[in-house]
Amino acid sequence: MEAKSGTLKELTPLIAAGIVLGLGLGGFFDGIVLHQILQWHHMLTNIRPLTSSENIDLNMLWDGLFHAFDWLLTVTGIILLWRAGGRDDVVWSSQTFIGSLLIGSGVFNLVEGIIDHEILGIHHVKPGPNQLVWDLGFLVLGALLVVVGWIIIRRDLVIRNS
Repeated sequence: MEAKSGTLKELTPLIAAGIVLGLGLGGFFDGIVLHQILQWHHMLTNIRPLTSSENIDLNMLWDGLFHAFDWLLTVTGIILLWRAGGRDDVVWSSQTFIGSLLIGSGVFNLVEGIIDHEILGIHHVKPGPNQLVWDLGFLVLGALLVVVGWIIIRRDLVIRNS
């Protein structure tokens, strides 16, 4: 079967859906793995450490709000994907979709890391010794995901149009 060609315009709805879905899934990964399973931090641990039941409750509330936001992003990504699926002018590509998911997850890391870890300082990836290294690693991982995602999409475009 011959691969269907696809211009960036024909892939844009799929890319948008993948990026938004990647943002939500990146947030869920952060919240589930770093907040809940590893318990390295919660949303406000740097300004409200878990030293009292009031601070624990406040961090739990903000973690819940964070997860609610991730859920909204994920639902929005699913809606965008559903709409893209109903369009005849959208080219479907697993590579482009995976690349878009990676970009979204990477953008999540970059935005959350820069705003929450560095600008607001409300928490760090892993507080304590070497917390700056953990924070920078989180940002580097985010940048790497964006670059790899873009390379995957670009490569798919080149292959489809050659």
